[in-house]
Amino acid sequence: MQTLFTVCIMSGASRQLALFLCGCYVVALGVHATEPRVADHHEAEHYMAAVYEHQSILTPDPLAVMSRKQALQLMNQNLDIYEQQVMIAAQKGVQIIVFPEDGIHGFNFTRTSVYPFLDFMPSPRLVRWNPCLEPHRFTDTEVLQRLSCMAIKGDMFLVANLGTKQPCHSNDPGCPNDRRYQFNTNVVFSNNGTLVDRYRKHNLYFEAAFDTPVEVDHIIFDTPFAGKFGIFTCFDILFFDPAIRLLRDSEVKHVVYPTAWMNQLPLLAAIQIQRAFAIAFGINLLAANIHHSSLGMTGSGIHSPLKSFWHHDMEDSRGHLLIAQVAKNPLGLTGTETATDKMDPSHSKFLELLAGDPYCEKDAQEVHCDGATKGDMNAAPTFHSEMMYDNFTLVPVWGKEGYLRVCANGLCCYLLYRRPTLSNELYALGVFDGLHTVHGTYYVQACALVKCGGLGFDTCGQEITEATGRFEFHLWGNFSTSYIFPLLLTSGMTLETPDQFGWESDHSFLRKRGLSSGLVTAALYGRLYERD
Repeated sequence: MQTLFTVCIMSGASRQLALFLCGCYVVALGVHATEPRVADHHEAEHYMAAVYEHQSILTPDPLAVMSRKQALQLMNQNLDIYEQQVMIAAQKGVQIIVFPEDGIHGFNFTRTSVYPFLDFMPSPRLVRWNPCLEPHRFTDTEVLQRLSCMAIKGDMFLVANLGTKQPCHSNDPGCPNDRRYQFNTNVVFSNNGTLVDRYRKHNLYFEAAFDTPVEVDHIIFDTPFAGKFGIFTCFDILFFDPAIRLLRDSEVKHVVYPTAWMNQLPLLAAIQIQRAFAIAFGINLLAANIHHSSLGMTGSGIHSPLKSFWHHDMEDSRGHLLIAQVAKNPLGLTGTETATDKMDPSHSKFLELLAGDPYCEKDAQEVHCDGATKGDMNAAPTFHSEMMYDNFTLVPVWGKEGYLRVCANGLCCYLLYRRPTLSNELYALGVFDGLHTVHGTYYVQACALVKCGGLGFDTCGQEITEATGRFEFHLWGNFSTSYIFPLLLTSGMTLETPDQFGWESDHSFLRKRGLSSGLVTAALYGRLYERD
């Protein structure tokens, strides 16, 4: 049984943005209140984690150059809110808390205007340092000192993001002209305030103020309560380094993930990719996003392969603290069939189709199988529409049941579906196999069942959040990459857990029955890192 509590705490934040911030938090406890012995078992098998989605107080003009004193005054207003959230979390027994990218200093700086906001960052690999207890050891470390003291005060591991600087010399071929490196940096403090490690963001997203490290940081830190954690930032989640390489260490079961993610539906909303990453790699992901709804920035969560606690709110301007009990050894979502699956006619049909059912007659878009599916008996028209700035090839999903295929380049996507009732909405099955080149360059293979924005084909791929259409389906494709992320989103920005996700006969597949609400997106999002 789960018990869910929601409480609203007045933060007393500055009115820099003419907003009175209120931090809301959710506590999710998988413990029976009437069975204290179960709680002991859960404490042994779980840890308490928190992520804070922060409505940051921003400088009115990020291009203007201010003094270090002025920069610290602004950053301390954000740090005051952080400290309040740490103390709330401490009351709930939290052992690790994650804060978002850009939460302390803000964003949209130039290289020069961000400089007063930067702390000096010694390498934790070379220097063992407790900023709270040794505040005068290094200059320009006021933010690190406050974060270190928060970790001590809350008696918890603390992960935060800040801008840092590191002097360099002219004999360094990568040294910028101003003789310093500037990094977008995550820091990890232990519960005694020691600086455990730091990660410098590798895949920058239009961040002219910061440098890319010469070498990729692959940071894994150890904790006494849950073992090894990996760490990376925002846009990193879409690339091989450092995200995928980190998880080659089989002992890494948890990832902390500060982010400042702008949502882009239908395939890359923040909570969508966070949950998909947790499922794909069978890990826990503690994701803290910044909260600026006017910029489309919201969506944080504590995600495991089988369950997620998340926050997505485009209406409220308040910060949000999410607290959940997390399994130390997360159970993965299996892709193998069970006895129940074998008895299910739709899954049997799926397996028959994969095996090349001789009674199936295939054409360019649609497959008709004797005794298999009825409806969609006429060939569905193929059309093209822009989705995520990419030119998808699609076919409409008509009728109460059917079996569709759509191909582009070498990728073919298949959908076997049944709908309990028809809604007055247009859905389409789309495929893309190519290089994405807008807001980043990376190679994507995607099979996507999406609700269109209207009834016209040209509305397929538009950003929508509400839907009523229910589906039971198998979605699969002949992907040429093993890195597939399952996306499953329903009406009202609700995350769903697939019934199955895995591989069968060299095809990646996603299966779901019993949606809780109308389907917005069901997709297999593949990345071919070697073709970026």
